[in-house]
Amino acid sequence: MNLSKGYFIGLYLGTVLSLWSADLEYPPESAFKRVVLADNPDKDPNGIVDPMELSIAKDGRVFFAERRGKIKYWSPETGKVHWVGDVPVFTGLEDGLLGMTLDPNFTDNGWIYLFHSPPDLEENHVSRFTIVDDKLDLSSVKTLIRIKTQRKECCHSGGSLNFDAAGHLYASVGDNTNPFASDGFSPSDEQEGRSPWDAQKSSANMNDLRGKILRVTPLADGSVAIPDGNLFPKDGSQGRPEIYVMGNRNPYRISIDPRTGYLYWGEVGPDAGNLNAKRGPAGFDEINQARQAGFFGWPYFIANNKAYVRYDFGGKESLEPWDAAQPVNLSPNNTGGKHLPAAQSAFIYYPHSLSARFPAVNAGGGRTAMAGPVYYYDEEQKSPHRLPSVYDHHLFIYEWSRNWIIAVRLNEDEKIANPRKDLHRFLPGMTFKRPMDMELGPDGCLYLIQWGTQWGDNNDTQLIRLEFHGNANAG
Repeated sequence: MNLSKGYFIGLYLGTVLSLWSADLEYPPESAFKRVVLADNPDKDPNGIVDPMELSIAKDGRVFFAERRGKIKYWSPETGKVHWVGDVPVFTGLEDGLLGMTLDPNFTDNGWIYLFHSPPDLEENHVSRFTIVDDKLDLSSVKTLIRIKTQRKECCHSGGSLNFDAAGHLYASVGDNTNPFASDGFSPSDEQEGRSPWDAQKSSANMNDLRGKILRVTPLADGSVAIPDGNLFPKDGSQGRPEIYVMGNRNPYRISIDPRTGYLYWGEVGPDAGNLNAKRGPAGFDEINQARQAGFFGWPYFIANNKAYVRYDFGGKESLEPWDAAQPVNLSPNNTGGKHLPAAQSAFIYYPHSLSARFPAVNAGGGRTAMAGPVYYYDEEQKSPHRLPSVYDHHLFIYEWSRNWIIAVRLNEDEKIANPRKDLHRFLPGMTFKRPMDMELGPDGCLYLIQWGTQWGDNNDTQLIRLEFHGNANAG
């Protein structure tokens, strides 16, 4: 038989793919323990209320921010929650104290970064404060980034903060756009006076910081530098130089792989339940991966670059679909360039209905995608309860509405070899009531905030640590 070289290459690659996608032997759920570190005020007077984001110090203290402006930490020495300070914030619409992270050298400098909404300005700020003797020094504030907003209409503020291994600070910002007059499709109302209903003014605007993920390098004096590799030149000639990713709707929780530097985030999507040929695709939530700066589509595209149809909101007339290869922003509310970079496809995406491509995400309910950390197993780490080696090189994602956590197996190219097999439901028998943020601690355990059942004032809010109590080399 005369077979071509290509046949053998294809056979080899197919075998490698098959081996890679083989089912891993994950440990039983009984090998894990769910440890409650902090409870709600009904059970603990210094408990946790409306928690937004957490950050873990090298000494094991778990700091967290509450939407109404409070900063607290849980101490591994006392086993209790301690109050650090309050920041004055505007809490209308979806604003407030939305995010926080600790400086990479927090042990030495005491610096903490907050994403907050000043009550007397139509702006959101990313600011640095100093913690002295376990208390927040309000006079130490250094404002790194000012993000102009509109407070006439809701929604989407974003607010997640995180550092990469190179010391760059990332800040996620929502599109600050009312989605409720768009029938769940693209909110791109270009009529006069309708700017709050037009995401082209923000997400697709090169000169606006909303609907973006920003990347800056904080300097010791409280100013910032623009790192190499952002989307636009450092001189601001083509767009705001702080922009790393644009085309975001509500990038609610972000994470950076400490080894690759790749950025992950959950994109909370729109509400349309079904495809409408005259308006565009059904709504999808997304988990995105940015290997470099780019445009990720909103409000023109969603999921794997499914295109919305440009719509005349005044005349109620459908026009042409947008082009993912050559997107153009023609909105009168756009203050930047018209021609945008080609749109990037989502990494993982799923609709309100069942997903055949990513079946692990199916659990009913709404959609509120969040991206957590990438775990690397470290044989030198002596923590007895760290995640086992079977989870090495897994991205953890989670859902505020569907109440699940999923471990996503990444291959050597940082991709998902088999979407049907490489998304593993993590501890499905445990109850997580609206997980809000998740991080890996220095002990290799997963820490998460459970927001609770209702929108606010919950009596089931908790700070949780997930510990492994089996063989650390399992899998």
